[in-house]
Amino acid sequence: MESRRFLAIKSSNSRQRSWKPIFSRSSVKVIFQISSKDKSRFVMHDLMNDLAQLVAGEICCRLEGEKQQKFSHRSRHSAYVSDDRYHIVKKLEAFYQMTSLRTFLPLMAPRYDEFFLSNVVLDDLLPRLSYLRVLSLRGYKIHDLPDFFENLEHLRYSNFSRTQINRLPDSLCTLYHLETLILRDCSKLKNLPSKIRNLVNLHFLDIRGADSIKRMPSGFDQLTKLQILSNFVIGEGDGHLIRELKNLSSLRGNFCLSGLENVNGQDARETKLNEKLGIDGLELQWGVDFENSTRKKEVEERVMDFLRPQKKLEQLIIGNYGGVKFSSWIADSSFKNLSSLKLRNCKNCKSLPSVGRLPLLKDLSIIGFDQVQKIGVELFGEIQLNPFASLEILSFESLPNWKEWHTCEGDEKVLKLPSLRELSIKTCPQLLERLPTHLPSLQKLEIHWCTSLVVSISSFPSLCELSVEGCAELVDDCSSPAKELSSFQTLSLSNISKFNIPADRTMLRFGTSEHFEIGGCEELTSLSQHGFSLVGHRFISVSGCPQLQSLEAEEAELQPNKISRVESLKIAYCDRLNRLPQVLHELTFLTVMEIRGCRGLVSFAENNFPPNLKKLKIADCDNLEYLVDEKEDNKNMSCTLCLLENLSIYMCPSLMSLSSKGHKNICNQLQLLQITGCSKLSCLFSNTKFPITLKCLIIKGCPELEYIVQEFKETACLEVILISRSGIKSLQGLDKLIHLQEIWLLSCSNLVSFEESGLLTTSFRVFAVANCENFGALPKCMASITSLRLLMVLNCLADISFPSEGFPANLTLLEISNAPKIYRSLVEWGLNRLTSLQVLVIGGEGCSNVVSFPEEGIGMMLPRSLTRITLLKFENLEFMFSEGFQDLASLQELEIFNCPMLTSLPEKDMLLSLGSLHICSCPLLKEKCSSDKGREWSKISHIPLVLIDGKKVIPRASD
Repeated sequence: MESRRFLAIKSSNSRQRSWKPIFSRSSVKVIFQISSKDKSRFVMHDLMNDLAQLVAGEICCRLEGEKQQKFSHRSRHSAYVSDDRYHIVKKLEAFYQMTSLRTFLPLMAPRYDEFFLSNVVLDDLLPRLSYLRVLSLRGYKIHDLPDFFENLEHLRYSNFSRTQINRLPDSLCTLYHLETLILRDCSKLKNLPSKIRNLVNLHFLDIRGADSIKRMPSGFDQLTKLQILSNFVIGEGDGHLIRELKNLSSLRGNFCLSGLENVNGQDARETKLNEKLGIDGLELQWGVDFENSTRKKEVEERVMDFLRPQKKLEQLIIGNYGGVKFSSWIADSSFKNLSSLKLRNCKNCKSLPSVGRLPLLKDLSIIGFDQVQKIGVELFGEIQLNPFASLEILSFESLPNWKEWHTCEGDEKVLKLPSLRELSIKTCPQLLERLPTHLPSLQKLEIHWCTSLVVSISSFPSLCELSVEGCAELVDDCSSPAKELSSFQTLSLSNISKFNIPADRTMLRFGTSEHFEIGGCEELTSLSQHGFSLVGHRFISVSGCPQLQSLEAEEAELQPNKISRVESLKIAYCDRLNRLPQVLHELTFLTVMEIRGCRGLVSFAENNFPPNLKKLKIADCDNLEYLVDEKEDNKNMSCTLCLLENLSIYMCPSLMSLSSKGHKNICNQLQLLQITGCSKLSCLFSNTKFPITLKCLIIKGCPELEYIVQEFKETACLEVILISRSGIKSLQGLDKLIHLQEIWLLSCSNLVSFEESGLLTTSFRVFAVANCENFGALPKCMASITSLRLLMVLNCLADISFPSEGFPANLTLLEISNAPKIYRSLVEWGLNRLTSLQVLVIGGEGCSNVVSFPEEGIGMMLPRSLTRITLLKFENLEFMFSEGFQDLASLQELEIFNCPMLTSLPEKDMLLSLGSLHICSCPLLKEKCSSDKGREWSKISHIPLVLIDGKKVIPRASD
């Protein structure tokens, strides 16, 4: 909730700092609960909300969708809640009554990424609200803010985060009472206003994510009340401005200093960071360009020396530092509260600081140290008796020259990493030494692309998550007794050059892991080669093993004392795998299976489906011919596929049919069948009836498939049919599908028409046929299908016409293109009779006599319910008939494409509800809509989003 954020931000002086515990009090918990969708936000129960509104009376009001409370001049606080992307002035007219409004707070629907606001709101409405204390324009695609802040002298809180503004007007600096300014994620904003020094009451300034800001203006030393400053950016030649931080003694929370390559030691000394006792998180950032000749290693070392923070610091990040060594204060044990330290891209440093001395350090991350070749005692501290006593997470990444890790384990007086739970080493290709062997608390180990490293897991008794990728060798020398070792929960192994673990040890450590992944093993011929098995795991993934021929060495039944727990099995890009294991049918818990890129697989073995398999996906198996290759007189086939519900087959060019002989019980519980890109598929179920349980059928790119099934049963449950780029010639027996809801027929050149039996259904909602050039007749019963909501007829036979009975009366979306007879029938029948129509898309190919829309001569009217109109390819369309638009109060979107003769739009009064206007390839209209001289500009200037030939005209980006 935005209100929660405002409450947090308003905590700006000593008597307000206790806001954090507010929501933990039991009395407040009755009113507010933590949101289940976002733990950082709070929600209020509906009943409590009703009570609050009752108590607030006219003082607080809310505009929500079409619901508008009775507003009055006494209203002080408002929230505008909208599910729309387009916020037009018409929906905000109620605010014109509220001349004494204190709060203007739009709350956006989370389902959209972009929101557009009418310029009239910015230019006319907001300047009138001169008593505003709170103004939020968060999330709007605004490029320019009008210079209206002189009218808003009482403003305390302003939020422009996630807008597209590239500058702030100078009048912002007249807001002497402003306490909070939020510019988070304003990625186009280049500068803060030059007179920011005038905002003497500013407490909170957030510019996180405003990465185009390259320098700060002078005058920050006047902002002595500033408590939260997310980032202070020092531009080239502005190093002296860092001195202005000296006066900001109230800074607290997280603070970032960037552009430090532009600072010298003396300027850094004047910041007095060590006196700013409220800062608990500090980030020091230099520039990424290490080749810049103006950067001096010695200068950057002095700068770091003088940027010593206060001793109660909890988090520290240092990035792109160009010095050779770190300042001694980083490893000072007096930083007793420092729990997180991240050192990133310090490419000139040859050694690491002795941060093992930090008593409460829990998280240490070291990334991008190009010069480091050895890590040893200097990291732990030479005289430190108990280094890293609290360290729980340690990660190294991108140390290209790191070769040795000496942990001094021979010294019995030194206990190394006693609390470490997670260790990650990534992209350190020259690291040769083995890992530390005494990590008693280690639970998670990640080693990725350390191509020279031998990874030993011998002495990690608590290890339960292991991920090794791209390493020289994986070893377990069995030095730890079996009874002291835990088994893994998650195991991922890929691209390991050598696997050196005895098979019995493999079963002990890896045999019962919940998640098991293995990949990129060039020499692996079977899982049992290294002691692996299908037994014991819940989720298995095998990929990129080109020599793998079977998942088990012996095609034998499972041992009676071994229980299979496999629930998911994925096999990908194992070229030589030509059969699945015989034990597959004994995996009774297996419900999800995916096979991809196994070129040697011709079919599943007969009678070898897991009995409870529900979801099967097969893709890119070039030689797969059948899903099931049945043998004669096999009586065991009756239940092999009985529970399969979801079957998807993609890009298997050799597939001819799902079964070789058409067994009667194949897939008899199937609910979804999707087949794509199977160029030889000629039939789905040979010699069998369609599965009555199937609800959704999707066929794409199967040119040899001419029919779906020979016979439908009245009991069939089929709801959706989608056929695209296939050889279907006809659809027979659709009148038996009483549950059918949707038919989509796309690019089926052989399809001519439907059978006379038509569509006898009361639940049919969607009929779409597009790019079927030989399709020439719609079902005759269509007008009687009162349940039909979407009708689409695009680019079919040129003389296709609509049945004489008329159009389905309850349509909500109608799209026709290249169908002049249907268009003419529609006009004569009366488009306004479609009283529920919301979306109308009409292509005017073949309608050369149409010069206006709606057609003026016959008084053509449009349905009042329309929210979107799209017109395209009307070659002689000249103008829009305004009277036809006069009742379209709900119209939100208007799109006009490829109408080269069009010169005018409906009158402005007919377009007041528009949120979006898109014009493309209409050269005459484009000229008329020019902002500087166009005759039509006044009609569209209020619309929140206007695009012409793909370019945003409104909101327009500043030059």
